[in-house]
Amino acid sequence: MSDSSPSPLTSHFQKDTPRLQLLVLSNGHGEDIIAVRILEELQQQPNPPEISALPLVGQGYAYQGLDIPLIGSVRTMPSGGFIYMDGRQFVRDVQGGLLQLTVSQIKAIRYWVNTQKKSGNRIAILGVGDIVPLIFAWLSGANYGFVGTAKSDYYVRDEVSLLKRKEKGAWWESFSGSVYHPWERWLMSRQRCKAVFPRDSLTAEILKRWTIPAFDLGNPMMDGLEPTIPRPRFYSAHVQKQELTRPFVVTLLPGSRPPEAYANWHQIMIAVCAIMELFSKQEFVGHTSGTVVFLGAIAPSLHLESLRQILQSQGWHPHAEPPIKIPEKNILTLKQKNAYFILSQDAYNDCLHQGDLAIAMAGTATEQFVGLGKPVITIPGKGPQFTYAFAEAQSRHLGESVILVEEPAQVSKVVKSLLSNPDKLQAIAENGVRRMGKPGAAKRIAEYSMDLLWNED
Repeated sequence: MSDSSPSPLTSHFQKDTPRLQLLVLSNGHGEDIIAVRILEELQQQPNPPEISALPLVGQGYAYQGLDIPLIGSVRTMPSGGFIYMDGRQFVRDVQGGLLQLTVSQIKAIRYWVNTQKKSGNRIAILGVGDIVPLIFAWLSGANYGFVGTAKSDYYVRDEVSLLKRKEKGAWWESFSGSVYHPWERWLMSRQRCKAVFPRDSLTAEILKRWTIPAFDLGNPMMDGLEPTIPRPRFYSAHVQKQELTRPFVVTLLPGSRPPEAYANWHQIMIAVCAIMELFSKQEFVGHTSGTVVFLGAIAPSLHLESLRQILQSQGWHPHAEPPIKIPEKNILTLKQKNAYFILSQDAYNDCLHQGDLAIAMAGTATEQFVGLGKPVITIPGKGPQFTYAFAEAQSRHLGESVILVEEPAQVSKVVKSLLSNPDKLQAIAENGVRRMGKPGAAKRIAEYSMDLLWNED
């Protein structure tokens, strides 16, 4: 954090001063969750703002736990918010009423602004996501801040130089010196834009080259991930012994959107078979106890029984006691030879913390696992979200923490390589924390927002 950054102030807020009216705009389920984390921290501030929200994509279910009103129209589009990856998805959304929805949302924002101004209230907008909430915030005519969740300069460079890429059109992503294009930087450099909170230190540092009020406060995506039962930490004298007696845990992250997640699951199961064959070989008994646990972090939107049936059709049979502690009563445990399979729908944080590595075909979950300092192996799917293009971009963004393989059967080779290279695992651990940041960002952003958005020029 820069020394020139302002410290949170509360002196503005006197008893006879009207409270700040804050409207939050977010465009996607993941963005909604990040916005909610910041709002929860804002509500804990002295003299918190009165908050309203407008989820621009989907129904905004993440906001339901907060006592704040939603303004304007909300609707789920056919693409589920992934129009940027496929022109056909954009056409489907237009046919589904995207343009009419956009116009009505802009009108709702302006109506909210005008109503608050007529009431004599101080107002501000906080956009969370990509250029869409940023444009809407600018169009509002009010002061605004922006939490940039969608872009990172790690997509195109590391701390030293631009990445060497052969893809046609790759130059376009950073032709002007940043992953944020000139028109996006223009929106972030307006006088009414009081604060920009990029997702990592590298992006914040690059944005500061222009007249952009960028603050390096971390990534709220890493907040709220505390496990119910922390993994035991052993003194150095006991580490080797404990490593030899505990099972090797592979967390499985198939994504959350059906039917895509079910197709991803079939791909992941091929990788599971390859890993089981690897651990059945005598050469790997020296690395762990020889037991491997597959820990499926299954989203509530998926049908657990369908996944169980797939497992049983492949030779897995029910087992009474799981070999590791998962603090949830409703888990499914299955066994096959020297391997265990645990399916859980209500212990997401513990699934992340228990895993030694992950096989992932997901967006946010992959990033969070990497942020905990652990390696992820990804397999490209057929979309609409987790396509090869998405997986390739994700591997650039997260660097050496993500290993992208062409086919699921190749996963076991990567696992073997990682287990034989402790220096690589240490580098991955350091890289993950550097690219995803430390917990507490939501609170820091909330504190700074209270000060920066309050000031009217």
